[in-house]
Amino acid sequence: MTRAEENYIKTIFHLGGHSAVPIATNAIAEQMETKPSSVTDMAKKLAEKGLVHYKRYQGVSLTDSGIKTALSIIRKHRLWEVFLVKKLDFTWDEVHEVAEQLEHIKSEKLIDKIDELLDFPKYDPHGDPIPSKDGKFMVRDKELLSDLDAGVSGVCVGVKDTSAPFLKFLDKNGIALGKTITILEKEDFDQSLHIKIETQELHISHQIASNLYVKKHD
Repeated sequence: MTRAEENYIKTIFHLGGHSAVPIATNAIAEQMETKPSSVTDMAKKLAEKGLVHYKRYQGVSLTDSGIKTALSIIRKHRLWEVFLVKKLDFTWDEVHEVAEQLEHIKSEKLIDKIDELLDFPKYDPHGDPIPSKDGKFMVRDKELLSDLDAGVSGVCVGVKDTSAPFLKFLDKNGIALGKTITILEKEDFDQSLHIKIETQELHISHQIASNLYVKKHD
């Protein structure tokens, strides 16, 4: 497979997951920042390889083989992110772009060795699950901070936005995976939150809260 084909497979999976519901070519084009006609051309190529189901005007969905391929690419990407953070001291806002390049390395032996070296991590630096070699992964019980009410507390377990500016904002304000966040107050006007992180108090916008995943305390 070419790098472009792998990127399409991964994008279709992120948009549709394991679902057999077809994804519109326009949605894929928007995500890939390309033309719908280019998506159609690629969908036909991937269909010939048995990786997607494609029917004109009905969209694109992954075959079982396509899902297996997507999970393999995602596994490599997220393992590389963990490796870059734990072994090479990259920060979590730096790793995504580098992992985008490294995920296309073909050697399964190399990836298996990295997995073993890292002691088989279950989650990447952003809190996303890492598929195992056979395509299985842990599904975490999590909710967006923006959906919770005042008085609720939980542990930060992931981020929805993995862009460098957002992650740098979190670092600047001491928000990180594993830290306990308590909602002290929720503004009715704009849904902004006054929160407590460990011993620090902070006011964050609804946009920030809607990009933070937490696991509520029992």
